[in-house]
Amino acid sequence: MANVQPKIKHRPFCFSVKGHVKMLRLALTVTSMTLFIIAEAPEPYIVITGFEVTVILFFILLYILRLDRLMKWLFWPLLDIINSMVTTVFMLIVSVLALIPETTPLTVGGGLF
Repeated sequence: MANVQPKIKHRPFCFSVKGHVKMLRLALTVTSMTLFIIAEAPEPYIVITGFEVTVILFFILLYILRLDRLMKWLFWPLLDIINSMVTTVFMLIVSVLALIPETTPLTVGGGLF
């Protein structure tokens, strides 16, 4: 008999832990941006959170379309970690700046998210 090797099944990105974390990150960032827009917060808060939403959507689309498997010349996990670190620094700065001055409750909510 011939040795039959089972095919390796790839778990779809949306059902993986990495996918759930990215979707949760996207939901929190969109919530924060929505609260900033409703509260009419200063424009840099909205722009930075909008930029982060765009980058997160880019990474989600990249992993859903499996482009990370096609472009092997980039080390995607390292790029993802660097993106997460930069996002953490920017969002930490925005959230601290949103909480310091006298602001509306919605701006405070956006800073907390």
